[in-house]
Amino acid sequence: MHRVAITGIGIVSCLGQDAVAVGEALRQGRSGIVVDEERVRLGFRSPLTGAIRGFDPAAVLSKKQRKTMPDFAIQAYAAARDALAMSRLEDEEIQNENTGMIFGCDSSCIAAIEQVDIMREKGESKQIGSGLVFRSMTSCITMNLNTLFHTRGACWTISSACSSGGHAVGQAADLIAMGRQERVICGGAQEINWESMCSFDALNAFSIRTDAPQAASRPFDADRDGLVPSGGAAALVLERYDLAKARGAAILGEVCGYGFSSDGNNLSVPSVDGLQRAMSKAIEGAGRKPADIDYLCAHATSTPAGDAAEADNIVAVFGSRTPWISSLKSMTGHELWMSGASQVVYSTIMAQQGFIAPNVNFTTPDESSARLRIVTEAIPRAPEHVLCNSAGFGGTNSCLVLRFSE
Repeated sequence: MHRVAITGIGIVSCLGQDAVAVGEALRQGRSGIVVDEERVRLGFRSPLTGAIRGFDPAAVLSKKQRKTMPDFAIQAYAAARDALAMSRLEDEEIQNENTGMIFGCDSSCIAAIEQVDIMREKGESKQIGSGLVFRSMTSCITMNLNTLFHTRGACWTISSACSSGGHAVGQAADLIAMGRQERVICGGAQEINWESMCSFDALNAFSIRTDAPQAASRPFDADRDGLVPSGGAAALVLERYDLAKARGAAILGEVCGYGFSSDGNNLSVPSVDGLQRAMSKAIEGAGRKPADIDYLCAHATSTPAGDAAEADNIVAVFGSRTPWISSLKSMTGHELWMSGASQVVYSTIMAQQGFIAPNVNFTTPDESSARLRIVTEAIPRAPEHVLCNSAGFGGTNSCLVLRFSE
């Protein structure tokens, strides 16, 4: 089995669009959550959302290239472009059958709405045009990025709700570890528009703390009242470790364990053991013990049931002495399909910049979170062994162990 190196990262999120800006926001505990006035006007129960500022699709790709890509696919391209630039791979090292492309994404809502609106307004299908058929497919990210970067290896999208991005990174690492690919561009993306969120809003799952948007996402806090939706794109370049070393690449970290499980129980309520089975498999697969993990990047989305279930699962694995824990969704909101991948990017940024980010808005523990070591202020040291948790509707769980020291 080959070791798997991280040699490039890219991010487009409500915290920023490069590692420096995002690192500064994470260290300072600065939130990217706002009230969306359009959602207020439309009658959303919760108009809260993460907001991506200053991203101009026209500055990233031509009009012709953007024809088949919704905004989140363009953001995925921008994140992947930046990750590849950081990796310093040459074109010939990317454009071959040994380089793959795997992203996590579980919907492409806006394009489906656009084509139906055109059909109803114009009364004939020929007005829809050719681009929307590609924009409306869940696999629109990988099909477009594969074409733009000219990779010729693995190319598919993983759809597993909010664990999609985590599974994409894990499967990419597995393909490299097994020798089936030498490198994989991987990650996750989530559309941030209101159209994709109105059905979630109807579930009463969102926070309604609109008087203080930046305090609305409160993972593990006793006073949490729901999640805040967000989105964007996160990308990584994973490579066979020996090949990356041989070409003189800067090794940012290593994906050394991947565990997965499913609850087999309930569509929306996490089980008492699903996530702990995935965590244990990831740690065992990395050749580590629970005590070796010094930071856990939690999935916790700020929902009452979900956070409590994760806390109980964490204690089942680590006992009374847990690692330092924070949910970065306290700042980003819940990035849904991209969140498992963005946690890997955020953790890599922390390791590179020498700190562990806080779980902001955590003031009062509840019965479950009182047993966790929650990071309330940035810790001025780099994490060495990180466990990233992600979980999704239907009880699908993904856990990754990252190593940032030899």
